[in-house]
Amino acid sequence: MARYYIETYGCTANRGESRHIERRLRDGGHRPVESPEAADVVILNTCTVIETTENNMLRRAAELDSGTDLIVTGCMALAQETAFEEAGVDAQVLGWDEVPQAVGNGECPTVTPDTEPILDGVIGILPLARGCMSDCSYCITKAATGRIDSPPVERNLDRARELLDAGAREIRITGQDTGVYGLDQGERWLPELLRGLCDLDGDFRVRIGMANPWGIYPIREEIATLLAECPKLYNFLHLPVQSGSDSVLDAMRRQHSVAEFREIVNTLDRTLDEWTLATDFVVGFPTETEADHQESVHLLETVEPETINVTRFSKRPGTDAADMKGLGGTVKKERSKDLSARKAEIVGAVHEDLLGTRREVMAVEPGTGDSIQAYDDAYHRIVVPGELTGDRSLGERFEVTITDHNTFYAFGEPV
Repeated sequence: MARYYIETYGCTANRGESRHIERRLRDGGHRPVESPEAADVVILNTCTVIETTENNMLRRAAELDSGTDLIVTGCMALAQETAFEEAGVDAQVLGWDEVPQAVGNGECPTVTPDTEPILDGVIGILPLARGCMSDCSYCITKAATGRIDSPPVERNLDRARELLDAGAREIRITGQDTGVYGLDQGERWLPELLRGLCDLDGDFRVRIGMANPWGIYPIREEIATLLAECPKLYNFLHLPVQSGSDSVLDAMRRQHSVAEFREIVNTLDRTLDEWTLATDFVVGFPTETEADHQESVHLLETVEPETINVTRFSKRPGTDAADMKGLGGTVKKERSKDLSARKAEIVGAVHEDLLGTRREVMAVEPGTGDSIQAYDDAYHRIVVPGELTGDRSLGERFEVTITDHNTFYAFGEPV
């Protein structure tokens, strides 16, 4: 887990976004520190009201760019994402929602200590289990959570019913690794749980949380069929590949190969007309060569995920990777910039293809100001600007036409 420092500028909405980021970071086991000097990661949440403000943001970012990993987010990151690089600031420029994942260093997320469900607005967060079955050489989460302990499927279905009764319209299945749910009992329970959720009454949607490829690979056909046949399941998977090089994956002890990751993607491509793939890359792992990096580039450009988290490797105390001789900071930064630039092109092209299409969405989260964040059945994130929301409320389903996009999401106008 990382030590983080967050600094926020601007309006109340920006401060609210910082609180949301901090909540997710703390839920993930990361801890705050009082100064940038004590942090592993520094987060700058920016404002961009007037030119003076922009200059202040660039100056502050330059001050914070002192060797520690720097993440820039907020309004200026969204509106002027190239300004920081043009000013010579070495930072990852990310949307608010991308920050917690980027801080994670490729580690499995943690869940709430008691693994109880949480209702956040109309979103029901359902932790399947605590712990994982992996032994990644760079991840400190396993030391905190231990081996997976899977409660019975019916117990999780009861929890889901409780969330629905409390007003949830979207259920997000979470855990260190949802794909290995049940493996501590010698079984794979994720498909059974998904079938049970699909049989529950009500108009709601289900998002499958992060699942390592090695856990999904043996059940890929079954998962793809369930996504195709059950309209309550978003056509979405988060499969963190971490590297396009098998030799790096071996050093990471990731338990899957690039070919297996590709086969999962190909299976869903064959089965579904439209779906969203999210994945993660860790750049600058101690054993990563330039050839290994180019293999990651090739994988990224051939698979073309819609959601891509790029993280620079950072040593975590007590892990095996912490004892490896690391790469220089410049190498990690350059490789991160390379993948991030290609990411922007790929995501932009995906959103460009959505322009002019009409799709049904569910409003699930408040956005910046009075805007609403909604998702279609393939889990494309679509923001409805505040002036167009009218009397629509969270949990409501309606149709939109996609009118515009940026690097992070598309914009929709209600029909």
